[in-house]
Amino acid sequence: MTAPTHTPLFPDFPAVPDSADAVLAGLDPEQRAVATALHGPVCVLAGAGTGKTRAITHRIAYGVRAGILQPSSVLAVTFTARAAGEMRGRLRQLGAGGVQARTFHSAALRQLQYFWPRAVGGEMPRLAERKIQLVAEAGARSRIRLDRNELRDVTGEIEWAKVTQTAPEDYPAAAAKAARDVPRDPAEIARIYTTYEQLKRDRGVIDFEDVLLLTVGVLEDRPDVADAVRSQYQHFVVDEYQDVSPLQQRLLDLWLGGRDSVCVVGDASQTIYSFTGATPEFLLGFRGRHPQATVVKLVRDYRSTPQVVHLANGLLSQARGQAAQHRLELVSQREAGPEPVYTEYPDEPAEAEGTARRIRELMDEGVRPSEIAVLYRVNAQSEVYEQALADAGVPYQLRGAERFFERPEVREAGMLLRGAARAGGGSDPDLDDADLPAHVRAVLSTRGWSTEPPAGSGAVRDRWESLAALVRLAEDFHRARPQATLADFVAELDERAGAQHAPTVEGVTLASLHAAKGLEWDAVFLVGLTEGTMPITYAKTDEQVEEERRLLYVGVTRARFHLSLSWALSRSPGGRGGRRPSRFLDGLRPGSAARGRAGGRSAATGGVERGSGGRKRRGPVQCRVCGRTLSDAGEIKLMRCEDCPSDMDEALYERLREWRVEQAKALGQPAYCVFTDKTLLAIAEVQPTTEGELSAISGVGARKLDKFGADVLALCTGGEPGGAAGGGAVEEAVGEVVEEEPGK
Repeated sequence: MTAPTHTPLFPDFPAVPDSADAVLAGLDPEQRAVATALHGPVCVLAGAGTGKTRAITHRIAYGVRAGILQPSSVLAVTFTARAAGEMRGRLRQLGAGGVQARTFHSAALRQLQYFWPRAVGGEMPRLAERKIQLVAEAGARSRIRLDRNELRDVTGEIEWAKVTQTAPEDYPAAAAKAARDVPRDPAEIARIYTTYEQLKRDRGVIDFEDVLLLTVGVLEDRPDVADAVRSQYQHFVVDEYQDVSPLQQRLLDLWLGGRDSVCVVGDASQTIYSFTGATPEFLLGFRGRHPQATVVKLVRDYRSTPQVVHLANGLLSQARGQAAQHRLELVSQREAGPEPVYTEYPDEPAEAEGTARRIRELMDEGVRPSEIAVLYRVNAQSEVYEQALADAGVPYQLRGAERFFERPEVREAGMLLRGAARAGGGSDPDLDDADLPAHVRAVLSTRGWSTEPPAGSGAVRDRWESLAALVRLAEDFHRARPQATLADFVAELDERAGAQHAPTVEGVTLASLHAAKGLEWDAVFLVGLTEGTMPITYAKTDEQVEEERRLLYVGVTRARFHLSLSWALSRSPGGRGGRRPSRFLDGLRPGSAARGRAGGRSAATGGVERGSGGRKRRGPVQCRVCGRTLSDAGEIKLMRCEDCPSDMDEALYERLREWRVEQAKALGQPAYCVFTDKTLLAIAEVQPTTEGELSAISGVGARKLDKFGADVLALCTGGEPGGAAGGGAVEEAVGEVVEEEPGK
């Protein structure tokens, strides 16, 4: 298993090494090779679970302790504040305090703030707090109405344009070249982008991407500033190098200034953020740019069992493209564990209930809830699992929702603890001789903490879980530092808040696959693994599909011991089971050599379990995007809420409308007698390729499938329809027109 996140709160962390050689103790041969490669360019290709953070922090610490590196001359950059905080904590424990470990943005902002008066003059513009509000205003000024989802997506497009250094006027061409799945007409996005930049200038604000752009500009335009930065930082370490954008690489090159004292760490098989501008090209091309580079491959997997690693390797063995050519074959260092379990369910609620049931069994076997995760492709899938876990009495937490230290109850608890620390520990005389945890428990008990959790779930239970996490944190802190005071504990909380290093909340984690990157659990449930969700329906190009494969690979490699993969044949109880398991499981799940065929169970490989739960139930239809129960007839037909994002192929929708006009003329009936607008929308969203998929759409009855199915499927697959209905077909089709209401 990879080393945990060690901070003063972990009493099992060894004492600070007493020498440089002691820093190297416990490293495997490849990790040791990384730690001792202190000169020239170094490229570390590190597979999932191979201890990359351990290797690079020991490398920095060894260089510092050996007197080769000055702590203040090292800049380590990564991609999240939490990862940077973890790196700083590990370096302190290794005796290498004083090393700067920051995100790209944090390092750039610090330099920009320091050099702005000298390089530009005056006061530096303030950072915009809510970029999305400025984008909304830019849209309104451009006379372009954006709904909630379009607003989010257009904001993402502007961010992508900036990190790829694309000017507004060049956006349409750049988006087309990159095969972007754009939310609006590219020319409209370019107009919004232009107006957005003008609004920022008018108001004297900058956004997050501007921090990097402005730092690059200052370093390029002012050689004196660039020299000052380079004299300060002479050695660089870049973690998660597969995720750098062209703009971040440009900044790194300016920091280096032609020098080659840089160590990069990454894994091309974990590139899952290309939609934000990240690219593995810089990692894969590192040896070409630095022919003399030392390259070390870390493939010993300390996280996962051989069974999990075998599945992960098998998943990548089918990959294609440049990243696949550089994949790492992992070798598990752990003892054997259970085989991954593959389970097929009739519908999504049954899948959620079956998952909750298995989680309850694991908890009964002694697995802590905080060591279990349910991972899905999109956040909208969480609701049905939240409900199922609540019904099963299983506590859970949503990752990617409100940050721990930003929760109201946590902020309030921090203020109370800070006040108690200033008062010398509180005014209760009964606590004069009490230890730190007792003081914390006493303070938090005034705000809802108790030794026993409240019954049920909901806001009250969530509040208690947050406070209980702080109590456990105090208990760990006291064990690590028995003499620590309440003031010391408050200082630790402040440091954790700054690093976004939240304590463990004792609940099952619900998270998207993207949000799970960098984390690990004893048991992982990968759910919703159907075509159209994994890979996601808008992954059209080969490279987009391969990124979806890598995303599933990241999910698989989060599991240490237990791994469950599941899918549902339909969205709602009673629905037609027309879904297929993800193509990525072909050849991996038992009996899947022939695509779409689920074989029988096999004790050696976990088998395909049928999580039916008995007969198919008929019940309410739920939105296939957000999971809300639908009541409006039009929404039921679409199988989603009106305001949930649509995956509609607009060109297909127009072709279907034109075809419907011709059919209606032949029938001598209104157009809705063929198919209603809502049914056409649903067809354009689902884009069926088989009769089974088409018949699963509400409004496509057996008779309409017989009369119009061939035409519709031809249109959906890019072909030409066979012509208007005629003769007896017209008479039979007219008999069906009462099936649907106009306008629904």
